[in-house]
Amino acid sequence: MWTYLRSAFVLVVVMTAFTGLAYPLAVTGLANLAFPWQASGSLIVKDGQVVGSALIGQKFNHPAYFHGRPSAAGEGYDAANSAGSNLAPSSRKLIDDVAARVAAERQANPDEKRPVPADLVTASASGLDPHVMPASAAYQLKRVAAHRQVPVEDVGKLVVENTEGRDFGLLGEPRINVLKLNMALDERWPLR
Repeated sequence: MWTYLRSAFVLVVVMTAFTGLAYPLAVTGLANLAFPWQASGSLIVKDGQVVGSALIGQKFNHPAYFHGRPSAAGEGYDAANSAGSNLAPSSRKLIDDVAARVAAERQANPDEKRPVPADLVTASASGLDPHVMPASAAYQLKRVAAHRQVPVEDVGKLVVENTEGRDFGLLGEPRINVLKLNMALDERWPLR
């Protein structure tokens, strides 16, 4: 019996060292060599300061900025607490939350008569999605242009410039990283 226990103990120690230490360190090292920006968190740096990640959304409340998707992660965009709301479509809380967000978007964008795009009023599965669809940016164009005192057409061109296409030309949908778009806005038309 001691022979079996000793063999089992040695196997646990060896496999723990391999699968718990050696393998993760090797994969992390390869990721840092092959994809250093992504392995470091896809951090966006401006003037030597980290302003965010290309993979994690942020809350923008100011009317001169494009707003992203709402977040259900913790207190909002909490990467340590990533999760969706897990509410069913029939949930009264979800229905009330979406109705309140629709009302807030209509109030923030009074000149827009189209229906509010779904991704402006519903959280993503992770609660951290940094992207909106082009229709969501178009919905906010008039508000952002008015607060920046810039022609709507010029802001629209900036939105088009910051629209990411489908991955490999066929996967996913065109999308806009809200942080990158708002940074481009500040660079081109700083707030006064």
